[in-house]
Amino acid sequence: MRDRPRSGCAINAAVEALGDQWSLIVLRDVVFGGRRHFRELLSGSDEGIASNILSSRLKALVAGGLLTQEQAGRGHRATYSLTEAGIQTVPIMAALGSWGMRHRPTTPELTARARLLEDGGPRLWEDLMDELREVHLGIPRPNPDQPRASELLQAAYEQALTERPHVS
Repeated sequence: MRDRPRSGCAINAAVEALGDQWSLIVLRDVVFGGRRHFRELLSGSDEGIASNILSSRLKALVAGGLLTQEQAGRGHRATYSLTEAGIQTVPIMAALGSWGMRHRPTTPELTARARLLEDGGPRLWEDLMDELREVHLGIPRPNPDQPRASELLQAAYEQALTERPHVS
């Protein structure tokens, strides 16, 4: 990832930081999957990212200011955390999910979260970003008595799984 974008265009600058498909998948898995370690990211993705690609994307996301990497002591795993810039990709992910469920083939269980994010709109996105700030940055949620957005998203996914028609 370059220090400076090729041009002063805001769309170009964003595409240079986020436009790689694997970078977005890694961010998705950290944001929505709670995956924060290399092995979790490698084995938990349906898309089957190769370890060398994952390693390079993690380095690029750290260099680009979307993730931080906490080095672990010998025998322990390094932990990746979202930065504020990484957390603010939630509305982008929501928009991509909305577009994808309308214009590309998807499965009901893997589209359930996108549908809930679309239906919940900016209010749900803000709740999720507040929760991510708490988990990754240590900033308490402003409304701790409110249900966690991650729990609502997980419940939507699990509900879609139970409603999935079984093929015999």
